[in-house]
Amino acid sequence: MNIRIKFFAGVADVVGHSELVFSPAEKSLTIAGLWQRLCDGYPPLGAYSGRILSARNHRFARPDDVLVDGDEIAFFPPVSGG
Repeated sequence: MNIRIKFFAGVADVVGHSELVFSPAEKSLTIAGLWQRLCDGYPPLGAYSGRILSARNHRFARPDDVLVDGDEIAFFPPVSGG
């Protein structure tokens, strides 16, 4: 299974990429599980936990959505400004 992951703003800064392809071994990985795996690999991402928004295939997604081959997942940090 291959999942394309896109990162924006501060999340991309932490990861050092705006996009990567991930091939999980698990068959029933959720978006929350994917985020946790990313936090394990990039500990500073943990600062965004509980506040991160995610999209699956260009639609907002829930943390418990199960990933399938070919999904595109995007992670957006909180936005503020005026």
